[in-house]
Amino acid sequence: MRNLFRRSFSGIVYVVLFLGAILFSKESYIGLVAIFGVIGIWEFSKMINFKSIIPYLLFLATVFLILKRQNSYPVIGILVINLLSSIYLIYQLISKKEISFKNDKTKLGLIIRYVIFSFCFLVLLPFKGETYTPHIIIAILILIWVNDSFAFLVGKNIGKRKLFVSISPKKTQEGFIGGFLFALVAAYFISLSFKDFSLINWLIIATIVSVIGTIGDLVESKFKRQANIKDSGNIMPGHGGILDRLDSLLFAAPFVYLYINFII
Repeated sequence: MRNLFRRSFSGIVYVVLFLGAILFSKESYIGLVAIFGVIGIWEFSKMINFKSIIPYLLFLATVFLILKRQNSYPVIGILVINLLSSIYLIYQLISKKEISFKNDKTKLGLIIRYVIFSFCFLVLLPFKGETYTPHIIIAILILIWVNDSFAFLVGKNIGKRKLFVSISPKKTQEGFIGGFLFALVAAYFISLSFKDFSLINWLIIATIVSVIGTIGDLVESKFKRQANIKDSGNIMPGHGGILDRLDSLLFAAPFVYLYINFII
């Protein structure tokens, strides 16, 4: 009971803090994600045993630059690198190959591609053009939370077939399908309130969030399994670290950004 209370309390604080920052102003949203990013870099650096101030400086400098030039070619280049890196991580997950980082150079490269660039596109998600549109990131968060919640509920109650037993033995195929279907239902209701995109586009965004987000969860679980740890950190009692809470959203962020800004 005590553990449930701690988990519920920290979860509520996280949600209120996140939504409050989103709705208050673009500066508060950027500031909060920047803080999350610094913590995420620290957690991942510990996970792969990398000690340097360089990733933190690179992250803050990159966020500053991309906010100044959101539609520039460097942002497109960062997006391409981020997407290719994510696709390669998916390949390593499916092929069950170990993710190798033998020296500080490869570790820094991994932090940049996997953590820093992903947080950069999380910063950019609410911007349509250069206009801050907070309801877009709120809608995406709703889709993430609906998918994760119903994947857990369906998997716990009727889940039998394991989704990826070697990485995350608790996830089931039934849970994945349940989360995906309820995310589509949530996308329908979102389309009634947020008219920025059509129903079809919201359904596609929900599909990206559900499928890529679930893969992102598995990728982070693989990193933790290789590091022989249960959680990326302990900043959120009962939930683990920032990366544990944001793994799905972070991995899906560049794919959603690509769809919203270059396909719709």
